[in-house]
Amino acid sequence: MFFFDTTRTTPTVEREMPESESEWVARAAKGDEEAFVRLAAAWRPRIWATASRFARSRPELEDLVQDLFVKLWRGLPGYRGNAPVEHWMMKVTVRGCYDFLRAQRRRRESETLFDPTERREERDPGDERARTRREAWETVRLLLERLDPKDRLVITLLDLEERGVRETAALTGWSEANVKVRVHRARKKMRDHFHELGLDP
Repeated sequence: MFFFDTTRTTPTVEREMPESESEWVARAAKGDEEAFVRLAAAWRPRIWATASRFARSRPELEDLVQDLFVKLWRGLPGYRGNAPVEHWMMKVTVRGCYDFLRAQRRRRESETLFDPTERREERDPGDERARTRREAWETVRLLLERLDPKDRLVITLLDLEERGVRETAALTGWSEANVKVRVHRARKKMRDHFHELGLDP
């Protein structure tokens, strides 16, 4: 597997630059790595934000994001343009995160949990607000860890990322009815786990 430096935005070889994202996509789909690096730099913030909901540590998050970019690179030749490329990109990302959840489901639950999006300066143990925020996040992550991958995915998309039912259905390939039923059951499971763990106030 090769590594994409998605922070690099300047081509190494001078040539005529495409004027639109669709032209970059067309070039990347034909195997142009430089075009894909351009796309990856633009897509990286959204992919990073979504992936951060699933990773348990910064190194794990970086590995997941790298894996997602590889999936996007390999999948681009099959992109037919019958939907916006951003929508296609997020479908690949969400399904890649689901694959990651399935692969990581049996990982140790005793590891220290942290919010990958948390700023370093907010980790001061003497900061009461930061400590409360961190504890709340760790509680949510602990509850999410007890869900199966599909339940965790739907909770993450609907409740943490605040996506709508229709968008969630499109990203996962499930029907809207299935999304509604699954999130209802997943929320109930989280409440049950909350009580089982003795986390009631």
